[in-house]
Amino acid sequence: MKFKLSVFSLFVALFFVTVSCKKNEEKLKEEAESRLPNYGNVQLDKVFSKADSEVENEPFVISFLNSYYSSVWEKGNLWGGILVAKGDKILLEKYRGFAQAAEQQPIDADTPMHVASVSKTLTAMAVLKLVDAGKISLTDHVTKFFPKFPYPEVTVQTLLDQRSGLPKYEHFIEQIQPAPAEMSKKFLTNKDIMNLMIQYKPALARDTDTGFMYCNTNFATLALIVEKVTATPFPEAMQQMIFRPLKMKHTYIFQEKDTLAATKSFYNRGPSVYPYDRLDLVYGDKNVYTTPRDLFNFSKALYSKDFLSPELEVKIFEPYSNEKQGMNNYGLGFRMKIFDNGQKLTYHNGWWHGTNSVFGHLLDSKVTIIAIGNKYSNRVYSALALSSLFQDFPFEAVKLNKVMHGEDSATNTTPEAADTSSDRYSE
Repeated sequence: MKFKLSVFSLFVALFFVTVSCKKNEEKLKEEAESRLPNYGNVQLDKVFSKADSEVENEPFVISFLNSYYSSVWEKGNLWGGILVAKGDKILLEKYRGFAQAAEQQPIDADTPMHVASVSKTLTAMAVLKLVDAGKISLTDHVTKFFPKFPYPEVTVQTLLDQRSGLPKYEHFIEQIQPAPAEMSKKFLTNKDIMNLMIQYKPALARDTDTGFMYCNTNFATLALIVEKVTATPFPEAMQQMIFRPLKMKHTYIFQEKDTLAATKSFYNRGPSVYPYDRLDLVYGDKNVYTTPRDLFNFSKALYSKDFLSPELEVKIFEPYSNEKQGMNNYGLGFRMKIFDNGQKLTYHNGWWHGTNSVFGHLLDSKVTIIAIGNKYSNRVYSALALSSLFQDFPFEAVKLNKVMHGEDSATNTTPEAADTSSDRYSE
């Protein structure tokens, strides 16, 4: 009997030693995979207190969220996913539609989708982690990293807060005559954009740091700075710094190797697949593919006191463009609406091809709102108005009331109109 107990005890001991060794191996592997400054110090399961997840009048809120989903997403036949959470508690999570043509691959919780310009927020946080680690400074000029860069006044800060005045790459590359050799390529890269700026020196759209101008070139340039400082390709740098440490297991930066398998975006009519074009490999300003659950992990981390140093984290949500009075402003990779009652709504939206996306990160109520649509519809942006259920945002409450009563005109808004208004609303 004693012999049997000894053998059993030995097996138990060996089991726990094996499990412990395996955990240590996984930890060492994770550390090895994240040799860059990263957010691995954030403990996602310890970010919120119990009170953070409590919802006032919870049955009503959940019922309203489901009514919204039925009225807007189901009746509007939107495709994609939506998630609303307070603290750790998910209040709404739904998926519908398809990731591939001919109604193939139903979208579910593990389906990565393009979040377009919401990618800017993640790019910004990679840059700020490098700032926090002392690798770069907000006041560094871009010429420090690319000496031939033809705009000497542009800094890391003016890229992040959209005040650089740089020309929009989508436009200036089309205006170069005769067309450069790069324009014959199937896909342009960030380095191509940088080389074209250096070679042709297109004029600034406005003087640097004189006002806000939403510009994809800013974040395409930031991605190059991340690559330069880390000596790592941007897709892998993002894995090491953000995606792996925050357990964003279904998240990646889109590359040419992903063109077949990646979730497609669709025209509303048909629906037919929106074809790729020459700008689809430029990253930093777009090209994060993720899921609502993964993006929720990112949002959780942003709420953590360990995310960045306090003095740096507060800079994220400061309004930097105050030349004109108004509700809308921009921080470091975040949009914001500052209402007359002093309330601040912090978020970022996205649009590219058939993709529409919303990332709401409510500072006071600790509410996360994520909506990702892959069949073009401006109604996806209405998800941000759900913020009025949790904080006193009068403008959003009016908008939500119109949406629920079918009075919004979003269904008639074209992609071009959405882009025109992007400095204020959609993107």
